[in-house]
Amino acid sequence: MILDEEYLNIVKYILNDEEFLKLKNYEHHGISRFDHSLKVSYQAYKYAKKHNLDYKSVAIGGLLHDFFHSSNVSLKEKFVSTFNHPLKAETNALEKFNVNKKEADIIRSHMFPLNLVVPKYKESWLVSLYDKKVALLEFSYKLGYKLRYASNLTILLLFNFIK
Repeated sequence: MILDEEYLNIVKYILNDEEFLKLKNYEHHGISRFDHSLKVSYQAYKYAKKHNLDYKSVAIGGLLHDFFHSSNVSLKEKFVSTFNHPLKAETNALEKFNVNKKEADIIRSHMFPLNLVVPKYKESWLVSLYDKKVALLEFSYKLGYKLRYASNLTILLLFNFIK
């Protein structure tokens, strides 16, 4: 839970939006897309604020970087989405929240270098890097749990076999 009032005041209109709240229904790196976006946004916001960057655009762009809906998609569609979801998210953010040029660039370029849209602003680079950092931690936690489960199961099976 984020208690930073300044951050919450910047993004509350997004966090209270019905369409944005639907991101809680989509799994993303082992957690909801809502939670992932909130982590990216807040961590990048704190860094941007500390280093005198446009922390408001970072908070908004970071929160909206994965603002698209998808359900019951095939593995192939998930793969394709890796490359085209930034454009969907940018279109949705422009239509729903009228984001500025910097916020749109943050959203559109956050998957660089997997997509070829090079970030134009320091703030765009920042969100792109935090997105990768947060995703890596989420994946490692998700896989770590599965690895711990598999190793515990293996030990249990071996223990029972040895008896």
